[in-house]
Amino acid sequence: MRRVYLDHSATTPVRAEALEAMLPYFSDEFGNASSVHGFGQRARHAVEEAREKIASLLGASPEEIVFTGGGTESDNLAIKGVIAGARDGGRHIITSSIEHHAVLNTCTMFEKQGFEVTYLPVDGYGLVDPEELRKALAAAGTDAVLVSIMMANNEVGTLEPIKELAAAAAEASVPFHTDAVQAVGKVPVDVEELGVDLLSLSAHKLYGPKGVGALYVRSGTRIQPLQHGGHHERGRRAGTEDVPGIVGMARAVEAACQEMDEESRRLHQLRDRLQGGLMERVEDNLLNGHPVRRRPHLLNMSFENVEGESILLSLDAIGVAASSGSACTSGTLEPSHVLTAMGIPPEIAHGSVRFSLGQATTAEDIEYVLEKLPPIIKRLRQMSPFAR
Repeated sequence: MRRVYLDHSATTPVRAEALEAMLPYFSDEFGNASSVHGFGQRARHAVEEAREKIASLLGASPEEIVFTGGGTESDNLAIKGVIAGARDGGRHIITSSIEHHAVLNTCTMFEKQGFEVTYLPVDGYGLVDPEELRKALAAAGTDAVLVSIMMANNEVGTLEPIKELAAAAAEASVPFHTDAVQAVGKVPVDVEELGVDLLSLSAHKLYGPKGVGALYVRSGTRIQPLQHGGHHERGRRAGTEDVPGIVGMARAVEAACQEMDEESRRLHQLRDRLQGGLMERVEDNLLNGHPVRRRPHLLNMSFENVEGESILLSLDAIGVAASSGSACTSGTLEPSHVLTAMGIPPEIAHGSVRFSLGQATTAEDIEYVLEKLPPIIKRLRQMSPFAR
């Protein structure tokens, strides 16, 4: 049976270059990067070299990069750390209604503690309006402590106007954080050009290892650590550094950025072929997200009168892996909060499927899906009590 993996937004395989770079630090070069002897100092050199590489690729300084255990921890450190470090003790957070749950659930936790959270609306494409942010900042006044808006949505791929949003926050002198987990390595990311104060990334979304990520913290941004112990990461994240993971992430980010232009063009063509083919062969469908302003490798479509989970199970039976949204919320019976915020009715949102292409995706893979998926949807609709 053919195996087609179209769920790269959930995770990716570790690329060969990253794995090769990691291997010595599992065995021969196993030292603790905080130790003063040669074993430790070689590990320390690898960590700092990785820090410099990632900083350079993001347009940052090495001391502004904090290594973490992944995207969720990076988001938590940004939000909780800035709030804990705020001099004036502001108690108003501004975010969007389509954030990843690493951000949304953190904001919910603060709401339970008496903070006020403004969830900015999005339009039908999933875009946040910078003017809506300016209004929210004006209403919050000096109580605003942080703005957190993602750079690329993980479900529909829409790219937010981060530069304009960050500028609005800067006008109000409020720190701005962006979850760029789904953007780094897919689209150009330069922290100086964007004007952000904090930016999260994760290795396993761009062919690096799982369990390692990073947070960019602009010099001068007040932030407190989430965990306490040693003075690792300049006192911002206690705990022995995952040297193999850090080395692998740096190599993966470097390779992704080097290949980004060419790979983006290739995946853009394959995605458009998949989108066009499905629109031609399947009736009553809906493209979710912005038709142009989106990541090149992602396609989210809804199919009326059919359950997305049923489509996924049928695809899996023929060797095709896709998803109905974020991997972190798979299995829930609730419609996607992203699609709901975009104004898509729940009955249509339930029929959504996310295809995210990657390095291994071929034209033959796309043709295989175009051959197999239309009859699957036809069969499921015939079984549906909601079918016409």
